[in-house]
Amino acid sequence: MDLSVGGGLGRKTFLHRAAASQRSDIGQETRRGPDETGPGDQHWYTRYIMREAEGRDWTAAPMHLAVVACGQRLEETLTMLKSAVMLSIKPLCLHIFAEDQLHASFIEALESWPSSFRSRFNYTLYPITFPHENAGEWKKLFKPCASQRLFLPLILKEVDSLVYVDSDILFLQPVDALWSLLAHFNASQLAAMAPEHEEPRIAWYSRFARHPYYGRTGINSGVMLMNMTRIRATHFKNDMTSVGLRWEELLMPLLQKYKLNMTWGDQDLLNIIFHHNPECLLEVPCHWNYRPDHCIYGSNCGSAEEEGIFILHGNRGVYHDLKQPAFRAVYDAIRQYSFREDPVSSLLVPLEEELLKTTRSYCGKSHVLFTKRLAHSLANVNRDAQRPHGR
Repeated sequence: MDLSVGGGLGRKTFLHRAAASQRSDIGQETRRGPDETGPGDQHWYTRYIMREAEGRDWTAAPMHLAVVACGQRLEETLTMLKSAVMLSIKPLCLHIFAEDQLHASFIEALESWPSSFRSRFNYTLYPITFPHENAGEWKKLFKPCASQRLFLPLILKEVDSLVYVDSDILFLQPVDALWSLLAHFNASQLAAMAPEHEEPRIAWYSRFARHPYYGRTGINSGVMLMNMTRIRATHFKNDMTSVGLRWEELLMPLLQKYKLNMTWGDQDLLNIIFHHNPECLLEVPCHWNYRPDHCIYGSNCGSAEEEGIFILHGNRGVYHDLKQPAFRAVYDAIRQYSFREDPVSSLLVPLEEELLKTTRSYCGKSHVLFTKRLAHSLANVNRDAQRPHGR
């Protein structure tokens, strides 16, 4: 059985950890909870379940998308995945890192999607695992499981490039658009992220950070495009030693040095790393990671004003309260959408009507930005639905 990520596409396979243990390079079959450490060797991670797509021509290289889900994030993560799959053009390989008790629910939900959409992606479920040393410290950094993203280049060693997103992300533009930015990386760039804020006078990092950060306002790690082959091969400059350190050598020393000065955990570590290695980062405009900060005190994301919102980031729990009704309206529209319905009449039109009710809020005043790209994307979905699979 081909256990490599993205390998052997075109057949249906469930890979359980007991089966994985037959291969010594996969890891141990012992089931561990998310708080427990991994085995005491280099293979502190293990694959858990792989599900492969059927009925579609996967000769085109797929895109890789990763997310981490812990606690009450199941529905939110599935809504993000729905937005990605619904709008994608090329096939997707989904890498879902989740607490063990969520795995069965992910399988049940994903397997219930119509076959016309199931053919667009395969998925692999992974347990939450950290290096055997200091695993408890990594798990508790900022939010539970958030720092898992730092170890993706070390876990997904077969994957060349990857999009990582937080569970509270919604794609309003095909994943392909973000993936295409890999072709714009110069020889030194290995990741792409958007700024934390557009205005230094009111940005968090420029006002409150007690550690180095990237650029004028820092970067937000909710959406990351990574060339992981380059990350694994790079020796990163740092303020601890005169020689460059590899990714796996860098993370723990940085945490030990700055943990008392950090507020946002793993995002702060990424800011420190790219502060010392700015040539490694492609800074992308704010419409790739549009958050309430971009509209809560008036619109301050110029690229979204011009082109619309490409990726919506509902941080601070705004999908689940009434503080930012425009964000919640988009989330609810995608969450409630049935794959079997016409996306324009059943998703876009009701959403536009709901957004008109949010105009008393600052973000609601910019409601046209929330549907500008989505309308274009859904029109393409309708056109693609009329074409034969595999084209």
